[in-house]
Amino acid sequence: MADVARSAGVSVETVYAAFGTKAGLLHRAWDVTIGGDDQDVPYHERPEVRAVRAEPDLARRFHMQAALYTETAHRIVPFTLALQAASGSEPAAEAMLEEIGRQRLAGYGVMTRDAAATGQLVVSEQECLDVLWSTCDGALWHRLINERGWSDERFAQWLGDLWTRLMTRPDVGR
Repeated sequence: MADVARSAGVSVETVYAAFGTKAGLLHRAWDVTIGGDDQDVPYHERPEVRAVRAEPDLARRFHMQAALYTETAHRIVPFTLALQAASGSEPAAEAMLEEIGRQRLAGYGVMTRDAAATGQLVVSEQECLDVLWSTCDGALWHRLINERGWSDERFAQWLGDLWTRLMTRPDVGR
């Protein structure tokens, strides 16, 4: 908290007054990180997510979702990697990682139910959830973008293609 206060040019007391605890500070940082701003709008109600959810063609939807994930990964993945590094010695970081995990699963549950409602899935809802959840945990993005030098466009196209090939009828979006 002292480091945050020093970086912000305020007193430690001011940071505690604004956020209460380290956990409160981490939660607010996560909210800003996932949304990309400080607006109090749930992620699944944001215009860009609503546009993905409203797309009737599942292949197009998967490509839109992959592009949105790729864009947001630039904010989310560094944050979660920092939490992972701190979680061994900082209980608030470990608790925040667990919360992020719960939120990710719930969020991909929403996207999966929406995908299933199109009638265009060829896998079970559970398999769709597992594929979306596992390919968007940050590790794959980090390795291909940061370690292998893929561009955002290449990654988003590949991920959308992967989801489409694995989870939609062959005649959908091709």
